[in-house]
Amino acid sequence: MSKRDDLIEKYAADIKDKFGESADMDLLKKVTVGLGPSIYNIDASKVSGSDQKELDTVKNNYLIKKLGLKDDSKLDEAIKTVMDKYGSSNRNKHRAVIYYKLCQHFKKASVYNK
Repeated sequence: MSKRDDLIEKYAADIKDKFGESADMDLLKKVTVGLGPSIYNIDASKVSGSDQKELDTVKNNYLIKKLGLKDDSKLDEAIKTVMDKYGSSNRNKHRAVIYYKLCQHFKKASVYNK
């Protein structure tokens, strides 16, 4: 298996452990591939739930630019919900898992079918 495949398996296990569900492996792979080389960078591959700048990046670069959502309070609420479910004490919140869960939340998987 490639390093990316190993990471995807790790993300799927995180989804199972933290969210209690089996991952849609096709969508998870597309989200992970969409993140490009950032998944291999320790700092860039994770999101700090306590850093507002990080959360703004998730909102602006992913939810608004990538998924095409309108900027409103629902975006912040969704990010907070995913972060809370991931666990505030968990320091390893993987960007790919967060993006995957937000993509599911807003039912925007079709963005990855282009």
